[in-house]
Amino acid sequence: MTAADTLVPFDDATDRYDPVLGIEVHVELGTATKMFDGAPNIFAAEPNTAITPVSLGLPGTLPVVNAKAVEYAIRIGLALNCEIAESCRFARKQYFYPDLTKNFQTSQYDEPIAHDGFIDVELEDGEVFRVEIERAHMEEDAGKNTHVGGSTGRIHGATHSLVDYNRAGVPLVEIVTRPITGTGKRTPEVAAAYVRTLRDIFRALDVSEARMERGNVRADVNVSLRANPEAPLGTRSETKNVNSFRSIEKTVRYEISRHAGILDEGGSVVQETRHFHEEDGSTSSGRMKSDAEDYRYFPEPDLVPVAPSREWVEEIRSSLPELPAARRRRLLGEWGFTDLEMRDATNAGALDPIEQTVAAGASAQSARKWWMGELARTAREQDVELDALAVTPAQVAQLQKLIDDKKINDKIARTVLGKVLAGEGDPAAIVEAEGLAVVSDDSVLTAAVDQALADNPDVVAKIQGGKVQAIGALIGPIMKATRGQADAGRVREIILEKVDVEG
Repeated sequence: MTAADTLVPFDDATDRYDPVLGIEVHVELGTATKMFDGAPNIFAAEPNTAITPVSLGLPGTLPVVNAKAVEYAIRIGLALNCEIAESCRFARKQYFYPDLTKNFQTSQYDEPIAHDGFIDVELEDGEVFRVEIERAHMEEDAGKNTHVGGSTGRIHGATHSLVDYNRAGVPLVEIVTRPITGTGKRTPEVAAAYVRTLRDIFRALDVSEARMERGNVRADVNVSLRANPEAPLGTRSETKNVNSFRSIEKTVRYEISRHAGILDEGGSVVQETRHFHEEDGSTSSGRMKSDAEDYRYFPEPDLVPVAPSREWVEEIRSSLPELPAARRRRLLGEWGFTDLEMRDATNAGALDPIEQTVAAGASAQSARKWWMGELARTAREQDVELDALAVTPAQVAQLQKLIDDKKINDKIARTVLGKVLAGEGDPAAIVEAEGLAVVSDDSVLTAAVDQALADNPDVVAKIQGGKVQAIGALIGPIMKATRGQADAGRVREIILEKVDVEG
């Protein structure tokens, strides 16, 4: 936290002020090459190897628009219920970029590819907020600066900086909302849920890997406060490049509290960019926020306007996949989940693995049991997403089939799952190799039952007296004697036969 920041408790701030939110989301497109040249669009290549003279803006080079990037931008626009421009053009956005050698960014300004859309954002409890989209426009990414010699990895305190131009020119679509109002205390939740909804749409459209930890999706979060919903909009701050849902929530909470502190003291909020600090959830000042005229936009003279035909736009529209909201509604009906179960699975990122596990032969409820139970707990412990765990949906379905076929029980299944996660193989192979199958051999089970009955005459008396539920006290010793591998149902039958009681 900056020493000069006076923070008002979040609940107090939202009781006395009306928060207004705006979000600019940048998504890197998963094209094979960059936005304006043939350099490969790849992640984690050796620094300054995925470049061409066009990437570096060298004299005499000319850009050429990537047709696949235009297609992807149109797909995104259509999925966001936007109008697709009949003609649009690129512009030069000019200020000093140490990681764009041209010293300008090729972007779109007054003529974006898509405009005037909306998406509905559902929160964890089912409340829905509509977010209006002002525009979605195409542009290029900048390179990456690495600051060396300091303790924080930031420019302050560094001895020198290294520039990697590999990312320079990677295709981006920037999606800009209109002011999001009426969210009150739920503003942080709405912000995170909006970006999560976009991330899911990008993945469904297959236009980006949309991995936030890699910077494929980044959010610039704008926050302002006003006295009440009828008052004019307040001065906004813009926290740049926030790249996790948790960080987005923390950013909004901090900025609302910080703005309220300034306003309570009679001060004025400065229009500026800010940086988020993961370690304590605070933000700090970056630079004064430029207005559009400060960028000296003018049409890019080396690129002709982009004019997608209406036939092409409709062809793209007809090829759009099922979008996440429609998919959730369909799966809700197919799986028979409750609304709460579906929301929990969605919020946990479990829909894909559950659907794939069902496709591999498991029932929806059994797939949900594993992914929302044991596997969700493991993911939390490892601090990773579910799809990063070392287990496939096919392996989970195989594990459940072993249970359904009564070859293993739930306790053994959890042991087997641990071995799968440790990379020891598929469930069936592990059960076979380690002799973990349920013991259903009557001779073995009868011996274990006889011993348990002899050791617990008081329990036998209770069962014979009509308290059949007392059988539970005998199951533990029998399971211990069989290393937890006894067929519990058959054990119960044998006990009842031995004590001559009808179950």
